[in-house]
Amino acid sequence: MKLYLLLLLLFVCLFALFTAGCNREGYGADDKSKIRVGIVFDIGGKDDRSFNAAAWAGAKCAETGKWPDGTSCGKPALGIVLRDIEPGNPTSIEPAMRAFAERGYDLIIGIGFAQTPIIELVARDYPNIRFAIVDGGSDLPNVASLVFKEHEGSYLVGMLAAKTSKTGTIGFLGGMDIGLIHRFKEGYEEGARAVNPNIRVIPNYVGVTDAAWNNPGKGKEIALAQISKGADVIFTAAGNSGLGAFDAVEQMGIQNGRATHFVIGVDSNQNMVKPGFVLTSMVKRVDNAVYEIIGDVLKGQFKAGTHVYGLDKDGVAYAMDNHNKPLISAEAIKQTEEARQKIISGEIKVTDAMMK
Repeated sequence: MKLYLLLLLLFVCLFALFTAGCNREGYGADDKSKIRVGIVFDIGGKDDRSFNAAAWAGAKCAETGKWPDGTSCGKPALGIVLRDIEPGNPTSIEPAMRAFAERGYDLIIGIGFAQTPIIELVARDYPNIRFAIVDGGSDLPNVASLVFKEHEGSYLVGMLAAKTSKTGTIGFLGGMDIGLIHRFKEGYEEGARAVNPNIRVIPNYVGVTDAAWNNPGKGKEIALAQISKGADVIFTAAGNSGLGAFDAVEQMGIQNGRATHFVIGVDSNQNMVKPGFVLTSMVKRVDNAVYEIIGDVLKGQFKAGTHVYGLDKDGVAYAMDNHNKPLISAEAIKQTEEARQKIISGEIKVTDAMMK
C-alpha cells in the first residue's frame, strides 16, 4: 500500500511538472500543433556517454537538427516537441511513462530492455498512443521494437583488438550478465579468433541487477583484474560502469609515446573520453533508430513490430576519427573492412548469442 501511494504521488508530481512546463530544459507549455515525443531513460541517465547518450543524440537531432553539443547532426530538424525524464531508480520509470501518456503524447520512447515489461503495461492501458522500446521486444500493436545486431559490430572490434594486442590476451567487461550482453561478447570473441585462433579472452560482468550499469568503481576494479591477468585490450559493454575501464587503462600509462593498454568503447563514439587510450568504439546507432522512428510518426508511417539495425543499415559500426587513427594500422582497417562487407553479404555469419 505504501509503495502504491508513493508511485501515485510521483505520478502526480510528474504530471504537475509537465503542466507547469518546468522540466530540466526549461520548456514552456507543450505546443499541441507539433508531434510531441517523450523519452524515458534508464537509470544511467542521458549523460552516460554511452547507450542513453546515443538515444538522446537522436532525439535532439530530430528536435533541433543538432547534436546535444550544438553541432549539426547532418539531418533536418523535424519540428517536434521533446521532453525527457531521467528516473532516479527503476520504480520511477512507469510513473514517468504514464505522465507522458496521460498528456496524450504522440510517441513515448523507453530506453533499455529492462523497460520492456513496463512499456507493455502502459501501452496496454493507452492503445491509441505509440510507443517505442530500444533493445526490447514487444508484440503489442502500438509498440515498435528497435533492436540491433550488436554481434556484428562486436565482431569487427574483436578483430581490431586481436590485431592490436601484444600479449595475446584481451578482456571483455559486461554490465549485466544477460543474453543481450552475451551477444556483444560472442561477436567480440569470434572476431578476435578470426585474426588469432589462439587468443585468450577474459570475460567478466559487473552484476545481475540494474545497478550493474552504473558502477564505474566496480568496472575499474574488474578491468584492473583483467590487466593483471595479461589483458591489454578491454572491450566494455557496461553502460556507465564501463567508464571505470577507461580509468584503468589510463592508469597503466604510456610507453614510447603509445598507451600500453587500450579500452574499446560502446554504443556512442567514446574515442574522445580518454584520447590515446581508446582503440575504437563499437558504435550502436541508437541515434539513427530514434531519429527514424520519430520521423515515421511525423510522416504517419509508424509501424509496430521489430525494426532491426545491423551493418547493412548503418545500425552498428566501429568508430574512426582523429583520436584513434594513429592507433590502428592501415592493414588492420583493410582486413576489418573486408570482414564488414562479408558480414553484409552473408559470407561471414556471426553467432547471435540470443538465438542459441
